[in-house]
Amino acid sequence: MTGRHAPALAAALLAAGLTPCAASALTVRLMSGSAIGMKSTFEKAETPRSTFEKAGPDSELQSVFVSSEVAPERVETTRSLLSELNARRSEGVIVIDLPADVLFDFDKATIRPDAEPALARAAELLKSYPRAQVSIGGHTDAKGDDAYNEGLSLRRARAVADRLQGPAGRSLKAEGFGERRPVAPNVKPDGADDPAGRQKNRRVEIRIAPQAGG
Repeated sequence: MTGRHAPALAAALLAAGLTPCAASALTVRLMSGSAIGMKSTFEKAETPRSTFEKAGPDSELQSVFVSSEVAPERVETTRSLLSELNARRSEGVIVIDLPADVLFDFDKATIRPDAEPALARAAELLKSYPRAQVSIGGHTDAKGDDAYNEGLSLRRARAVADRLQGPAGRSLKAEGFGERRPVAPNVKPDGADDPAGRQKNRRVEIRIAPQAGG
């Protein structure tokens, strides 16, 4: 045993109740690989890195675009149009909200000329889903008479359906829902009018239920 370990060993023997004489009868040998006298080393463990990957098509975060629903030659065009139209998914259905304030003048159901670019993109998008069921729904805010709003929303839905069904190559179902399906509050929590919420509710929805391959 080397001299540098003697003090530590003596202290350990005394703590164990052994006298120096008894301790002299002991033979201590250092074995190869023994921890005694070896330098202790501590290495920093590597913490697993968190990674975030884009959700797959079956995830709750699935993209609006599903390539298997369109023909291969329409993939890039469809992806671009869905983005430009701010499309969203609702229970598997593609939904496009066209603001009524952009499509029509106040209290009117005649499409404004400056609404043409948005409608042209929507018409082009429908070409990507030739076998999909498509419906057009008109919606209003909560201002005015219920019956009047129902009629106005239906007239607006029909105007959009008439504009789109030619390029789509098929007739499109038009429905008027009036104020029955708001997407935002028409009034604030304190009961005051909410113009921003009412503006969101004045819209025409294009709903596309795709099938595999369009």
